[in-house]
Amino acid sequence: MVDVVDSLKLLFDRPNEPMLSPKGDDNTLFQLTEQFLNEDYMNNGIEINNRYGEMANKVIPLKELSQLPQFNLARRLPADAEFSTFLPAHQEMADEVIDELLSVPENQLQDFLSLCVYARVNLNPQLFNYCYSVALMHRKDTKNVPIQNFAETFPSKFMDSQVFAQARESAAVSAQGAPRVPIIIPRDYTATDLDVEHRLAYFREDIGVNLHHWHWHLVYPFSARQRQVVDKDRRGELFFYMHQQIIARYNGERLNNALARVKKFSNWDEPIPEGYFPKLDSLTTSRGWPPRQANMVWQNLNRPIDGLNITVADMQRWRRNVEEAIATGIAQRADGTTQALDIDTLGNIIESSILSPNPQLYGALHNNGHSFAAYMHDPTHRYLESFSVMADEATTMRDPFFYRWHAFVDDLFQRFKESTHVRSYTRSELENPGVQITSARVESSTGGQNTLNTFWTQSDVDLSRGLDFSNRGPVYARFTHLNHRPFQYVIDVNNTGNARRTTVRIFIAPKFDERNLPWALSDQRKMFIEMDKFVIPLNAGQNTIVRQSTQSSVTIPFEQTFRNLSQQGNDPRQTDLTSFNYCGCGWPQHMLVPKGTEAGTQYDLFVMLSNYDLDSVNNPDGSTLSCVEASSFCGLKDKLYPDRRSMGYPFDRPSSTAANIQDFILPNMFRQDITIRLQNVTEQNPKNPTN
Repeated sequence: MVDVVDSLKLLFDRPNEPMLSPKGDDNTLFQLTEQFLNEDYMNNGIEINNRYGEMANKVIPLKELSQLPQFNLARRLPADAEFSTFLPAHQEMADEVIDELLSVPENQLQDFLSLCVYARVNLNPQLFNYCYSVALMHRKDTKNVPIQNFAETFPSKFMDSQVFAQARESAAVSAQGAPRVPIIIPRDYTATDLDVEHRLAYFREDIGVNLHHWHWHLVYPFSARQRQVVDKDRRGELFFYMHQQIIARYNGERLNNALARVKKFSNWDEPIPEGYFPKLDSLTTSRGWPPRQANMVWQNLNRPIDGLNITVADMQRWRRNVEEAIATGIAQRADGTTQALDIDTLGNIIESSILSPNPQLYGALHNNGHSFAAYMHDPTHRYLESFSVMADEATTMRDPFFYRWHAFVDDLFQRFKESTHVRSYTRSELENPGVQITSARVESSTGGQNTLNTFWTQSDVDLSRGLDFSNRGPVYARFTHLNHRPFQYVIDVNNTGNARRTTVRIFIAPKFDERNLPWALSDQRKMFIEMDKFVIPLNAGQNTIVRQSTQSSVTIPFEQTFRNLSQQGNDPRQTDLTSFNYCGCGWPQHMLVPKGTEAGTQYDLFVMLSNYDLDSVNNPDGSTLSCVEASSFCGLKDKLYPDRRSMGYPFDRPSSTAANIQDFILPNMFRQDITIRLQNVTEQNPKNPTN
């Protein structure tokens, strides 16, 4: 008897191969009936499937479906087309499929498996992968089905197109007994430093960073027919905060590379000077991803095939309506009534999710901005071109324009935070009476104090699960990424009151701006990146808090970013596979620390011990999943966001009294000078399987 969970895992395997052939490393075959054949194999599919069955190690029987889903919308997407949730036509297709997959009653996994096989046979591979992943994430009875690392399922979205011819050659010769030698992905394959934006390629094209963005949007879809898929605690605010932190991190990296902060894209008639040539080929479409030439402009979109017929004037109108809501502090509902605007509602309006109070009035500003940028090369479908990387959640962060667009989006949120509708924090909201931090420092594993060291690491990722129609066995690509030496925070605290709990909040920000001048707090507050947040008991009297960098509430470990289906159960951090799935969402640990410079870059370390009575939320059972590792960016599965304060507190809004960070410090806070120094060396990851 084959376990249904194991069977469901196999549906991620080699997404472009037909279901007729064996799946997985164990050579497992799904036993198909005519019901599970598409038109291409209707005449000889059963014969081929039986022939494979003679060689298969395991055979999985399928249950006949009493009623076949029509998938009237989803079937319209050709198997060799790209898929994007930003396109209205594609989103309607996804809503249709997800609704079908969620409609199977709980604990009828055999029925669910058969339906999923039917969907995979008949639908576009990328559309199926997205809908299947969302369904697994949101069904209670599939919480133990791990979601495959997207970089292994669709590796062409993450690495140089030249890799795949080498990968197939490697698979073929390795099948004959040759050792598996990793394929080296060069660090500079999309541009040279003649393009100043290429200095940031290590950040924009980092596989873990792009996986984080893809997985976040998997956890937080903006559309579904079943409202509970979208309607999660503080979802709109989390959309704001997660992306705000990306912009803050990106701006810090720009300063480390002698570049000014990113310029928001606010004049939508001006040319965009940044070009981008992704050097990616799609293994689904067998086409290269379209580049964007420098100095292209937004043009009206009229692409009926994608459900897009919008003009730049439409965008300007929606923008004015959003800006009016921000200025007045009032959002108009679709029925003509109004509600007070808050950051959560604003997030759902700007994105926009189905939780927006008035999609007709406010449009989908964020999503359509991605579409305008993605179709500048073919806005009317004249040349039958697909979208650029800007329209794919897994690739969009590679493009420099992503950050210019999100700088504009973030500016809308910041204008609301700086408006009269959001008051500054009072002293009583910031202090923690009786708690005084006497010192705070970082200690590096290399022995330094208040110095963090970064360096380069070469790590391997297995391409074989996405390498369709090639020999079985692992095929490794080796890529170079930023990393940092492990470190710990040491915080000395004097608690003059009774024993209590407190929330420790740790941020860092560059000490100087691009002109090498000290920041005004009104600007620096937007540069602070959250490094960690955790609750800890304080004894009466003196306390010393020690916290390892690997425990960050922002990040997930390397093993979870690049998780392997066959190994996930061996991770002692995982209490169950629900955590494993959910914890795929999170900033990669290897990118926790900004690059710094070889000479050393000065940063402000800010530590705050806030009043737990004002922080705590009433979550069921008072405990958290092991997903706490990334709760700052991803929340907690099926629970309230684990902090009652506004996301980004205390830097989410301007101060009415402090001109700079030093003026802001209260006894329960501490500011420490630290240095981030790049050790410009490249080391192999000791966990590489090909070492």
